[in-house]
Amino acid sequence: MKIGELARRAGVTAKAIRYYESLGLIAPGRLANGYRDYAEYDVRLAREIKTLQQLGIPVERTRPFLECLAAGSAYADDCPASLASYREAIDELTGRIEALAARRATLITHLTAAAHRGSSVAPPERIGTGSEDYLTLPAHLPAPEDDGAAGHLNGTKLPHLTLSDTAGREIRLDSLGPRRTVIYIYPLTGRPGTDLPEGWNSIPGARGCTPETCAFRDHFRDLLEAGAGRVYGLSSQDSDYQTEVVERLGLPFDMLSDPALSLADILGLPTFEGGGTRLFKRLTLVVRDSVIEHTFYPVFAPNEHAQQVLTWLRANPL
Repeated sequence: MKIGELARRAGVTAKAIRYYESLGLIAPGRLANGYRDYAEYDVRLAREIKTLQQLGIPVERTRPFLECLAAGSAYADDCPASLASYREAIDELTGRIEALAARRATLITHLTAAAHRGSSVAPPERIGTGSEDYLTLPAHLPAPEDDGAAGHLNGTKLPHLTLSDTAGREIRLDSLGPRRTVIYIYPLTGRPGTDLPEGWNSIPGARGCTPETCAFRDHFRDLLEAGAGRVYGLSSQDSDYQTEVVERLGLPFDMLSDPALSLADILGLPTFEGGGTRLFKRLTLVVRDSVIEHTFYPVFAPNEHAQQVLTWLRANPL
């Protein structure tokens, strides 16, 4: 057969076939007129090289596999030399992964340091243990029930809505990019010495915004390593209020402010009345390409929720 037919049947280009020949991996016969004549066996060799390339093995290092076939083996990786080539490729990948992981960890460290630069609040490693009352959840808090109010969200595209974040930027929700963005939505965060709305502890799912935020802070690095590109907290509190929260709690991520609850109105997010004010119910969105990929609702217990999100990310890698 001619080179064009071989390339078509093997799913590669004619240029690739010529490269295989230059390395001695494929050796066609010659017709009387001098033209190359490829055999059915060459189709298998070209397909094998392509498959190994897709596994990350360079063309130049496929020879042990082809020699295994030439020796009569049913599979190209039946021979010890083939297995050794697998191990070598795995070792190289492991080294690259470790190097990339080290670079990622260094970048996260720089991000954490930059997020706290100029702040009077210490980074998470030096923040207290959370023994303060506003960080401690009372016993026997009522758990929220799934009322189906978020059942329509998965697969929904985020709207063309711009919200302010605590870094002073305007964030377009429909332009978050291809990486996963975790947006945990909550009613409000309290401040030390400030009373929560009356009856707050008796409203299912209301109490626990600060412990939830601290958990996302403490798991921030883990969330990034599990595939989250960004993490945002979102509430109806204004940016000035949330900026104080970011400073006081030493958050390595920004918060989004939606005072008008526009996102709730556009997407039909669940809300409730607390202290005479309309507030978001607690839920979390995992967004990819500005489409809601997964919804956590209801959320309970709030101080354990960041771990729940982390578990989901690890179980659903990209």
